[in-house]
Amino acid sequence: MYKLLTHNDLDGVGCGILAKLAFGKEVKVRYNSVASLNREIEFFLEHDNSDTFLFIMDLSPNKENEQRLDNFYHAKGKIQLLDHHKTALHLNDYEWGYVLVEDNQGKLTSATSLFYKYLVKHRLLEPKDSIAEFVELVRQYDTWEWEKNENHQAHSLNSLFFLVSIDDFEEKMIDRLQTSEHFVFDELEKTLLNMEEDKIERYIRRKKREIVQSRVGAYITGIVYAESYHSELGNELGKEYPHLDYIAIIIMGGKRISLRTIHDHIDVSEIAGYFGGGGHQKASGCTLTEEAYNQYVVETFHLEPIQEDAKRNRYNLKQSSFGSLFKNRNDDIFLIYQKDEKNWMIEKNKSGMEQTFTNFDECERFLKRNYEAWLVRDDLFVEYLMNEVQKR
Repeated sequence: MYKLLTHNDLDGVGCGILAKLAFGKEVKVRYNSVASLNREIEFFLEHDNSDTFLFIMDLSPNKENEQRLDNFYHAKGKIQLLDHHKTALHLNDYEWGYVLVEDNQGKLTSATSLFYKYLVKHRLLEPKDSIAEFVELVRQYDTWEWEKNENHQAHSLNSLFFLVSIDDFEEKMIDRLQTSEHFVFDELEKTLLNMEEDKIERYIRRKKREIVQSRVGAYITGIVYAESYHSELGNELGKEYPHLDYIAIIIMGGKRISLRTIHDHIDVSEIAGYFGGGGHQKASGCTLTEEAYNQYVVETFHLEPIQEDAKRNRYNLKQSSFGSLFKNRNDDIFLIYQKDEKNWMIEKNKSGMEQTFTNFDECERFLKRNYEAWLVRDDLFVEYLMNEVQKR
């Protein structure tokens, strides 16, 4: 008999699907949040049959349960943990732990991809194209490689996962992987997914008008309240406001924070780890502890949302030879312009600032991080230019 304790996201449920393909009715699968895993481990150790083989996927036990699991392993030898989060690498110190963030070909792993290789290697599951394709879609979504590879099928798989219950998703995927040579969506799913994409776009547009900017510790952070589409929202907000180091999505209903970044030099798993959480470099999460609540909610709740740059300008454009005009809430006016081939400058209220920059993007980043300025509409830019001409 087997028991699988795994995460309740797409990657975790992917492991559950593989387990049921391999073991059928001989496996019990329990899907867990980060917080509930340790209760499940304690229940297993105290109540389950000691001959049951325990798999733990995509989640890490706490220190107390690490030791309890190690004792159980040395007594029974029937545990295997597979994970791919950097914050779990210390579990490689145990014989029953296997944590791999990146394989020897430089490809980021997921719990589903690690479990598939494990099952095939130990001849517990026959390799098959449809299963391998499903596993790769899960891996690309979980590591966010799908966007770089423009693999929208991976994103669609995650959307479908949230459109139906876990039980229905499991049943659909198991049947499809057992009966099909290749993984494809059926026509009804394609229709539902198109509708869901429209819904996600509307949701993200609304949240773009709600995000606030604040310095949290050493970072300039974007903070937004949202209960849905955290990965899509975090990624789109990061691209819309690249001057922000990371996006903190406050999930009040679940009392959690989801952290996302688009920057290679930011590791949000370290930030999440400070509050007792963890995850990937660019996507992590943690519980909304009292300290986190004070930093991300109490100290920022009064802030006004970030003002978006003007979208439909014809004249006041970024990197324009006439300069680019910005404004902030204090009614300060900023003009970014190219002084010469090597230097870009910022004027604040028509007085030059001391700093010089090598390109426009550096200027804009400095301006948005330090002054929360935004690109103004054409009419204000034209008025500014006309006043300057009249003075001459």
